[in-house]
Amino acid sequence: MTLFRPCIDLHQGRVKQIVGGTLTGAGDAPRENFVSDQPAAWFAALYEKDGLGGGHVIQLGPGNELAARLALATFPGGLQVGGGVRPDNARAWLDAGASQVIVTSYLFDGGIWTDRRLEELLDVVAPHELVIDLSCRRTSQGFFVATDRWQTITSLQVNPALLERLAGSCVEFLIHAADVEGLCRGIDEDLVRLLGESSPIPAVYAGGGRALSDLDRVEELSAGRVHLTFGSALDVFGGQLVRYQDCVAWNQAHAG
Repeated sequence: MTLFRPCIDLHQGRVKQIVGGTLTGAGDAPRENFVSDQPAAWFAALYEKDGLGGGHVIQLGPGNELAARLALATFPGGLQVGGGVRPDNARAWLDAGASQVIVTSYLFDGGIWTDRRLEELLDVVAPHELVIDLSCRRTSQGFFVATDRWQTITSLQVNPALLERLAGSCVEFLIHAADVEGLCRGIDEDLVRLLGESSPIPAVYAGGGRALSDLDRVEELSAGRVHLTFGSALDVFGGQLVRYQDCVAWNQAHAG
């Protein structure tokens, strides 16, 4: 059953909504759709109050560790955390209250996927404690994982064979459609359909959501096997297209 999954995106210690692909790390300011006056822990408390487990805290660059730790402490066991996760800190994030750690860039060496790095991570965490982030960009040849703030398109294609191969190493996949992230122009239906048809384990899709009806559409396209995250469209993030309380009500009506 498709459910709404909440998020907390952190940049420079603050909760923000950023247009995907504009966070280059080259000194240029990213395009910001929203900067919250509330700390990350406020959102964590809101999600806990409304029974919204399984959300993700993403650290977009340095300067976010304290905010992330406070959010995890506010909703222990209710939030995943990603951004800079490696074997030497993964266990510490779990001890800090994360339900799972999310990993992307560490699994690549110079843009090349390395099974060795995944094995090193699995020496520290169990598969049920790990979410593999396969956020990707669309190319003429299909969807390919993008790393380094979605700036580097790797040679790793998101396809049925990859999803099948990695499913035994993690509990869930997190996939941002980087090309539509933050634009509120609609979900990438092809990617949602691919995940629904091919992923042996749950997948969470993010990118482009702009209406509550997108939950219905994701459920239809994926046969209820893919969950959906709203970002910039959501009223708690300054949006005007989707009411947070409607998402809470959706989950209450569909969960269980």
